[in-house]
Amino acid sequence: MNIHKQKLAAGITFVGVPIGTARDITLRALDVLASADMLAAEDTRSLLKLMDIHGISLDGRRITALHDHSSESAVDRLVKAAQEGKSVAYASEAGMPLIADPGFELSRAATRAGVSVTCAPGPSAVLTALALGGLPTDAFYFAGFLPSSKAARLSALEGLRDTRATLVFYESPKRIGAMLRDAATALGGERMAAVCRELTKKFEEVRRGSLTELAEFYSSNTPKGEIVVLVDRGDLETINPDDLETSLKAALKELSMRDAVDLVAKAHALPRRQVYQQALELNTQKDGSE
Repeated sequence: MNIHKQKLAAGITFVGVPIGTARDITLRALDVLASADMLAAEDTRSLLKLMDIHGISLDGRRITALHDHSSESAVDRLVKAAQEGKSVAYASEAGMPLIADPGFELSRAATRAGVSVTCAPGPSAVLTALALGGLPTDAFYFAGFLPSSKAARLSALEGLRDTRATLVFYESPKRIGAMLRDAATALGGERMAAVCRELTKKFEEVRRGSLTELAEFYSSNTPKGEIVVLVDRGDLETINPDDLETSLKAALKELSMRDAVDLVAKAHALPRRQVYQQALELNTQKDGSE
């Protein structure tokens, strides 16, 4: 493997790193890690280990720790270095930076300071789980980690009940059973879901089933490793065609077609295209009767 050391432009590069298998890193990410004037990481030890695996030396550089408990001065130092013409590379502990990751503060500070920001993209646990989970991928909502307390977790889940997308969560092995039980309560136990564990690693596992089935399994089985949970969108309540027509007629008396369609589609949680077609038919019927 040839790593190309090169002069990087001043600014900050967010580097995507593997979520498990070290060989999943991109050649560009290796080039950036080898070439950057300064290095920063959510976990300095994991980045150092990754660089050692791929034969990248520090060459006198230090790795600045940037995690949830870092002071603002750590971010300020990195931004100032970029302003002074240095290239800075930041890596998450695993996967893509800024996804459930403290790199957001660095990104926001750099943007505010007018510092150039770019990304050497890499693996993502969210996208990997979606590829393996067997649930719809046309739309998804990443909710990150749910609150640890039961009441707050139930409230957060209930707020996602009507989201028209596959829900994606990160969860810890210790809380997976409780999280699935609460998800079954808040979202409906019949919803299909998938628990994706240790993605890209030796013991990768994807367990599929309804929320009730998965909650029952994990009530007595505590897994190990990193976990991504996918939950299918719920079924929308069907609306009687006569009710839809009545709602549209009432809205069209007061609003333009565009606003009436938007209002009715939102009120009944229906695709806008479906409501628009119904509105066109109503207009055609009206024109024909005049």
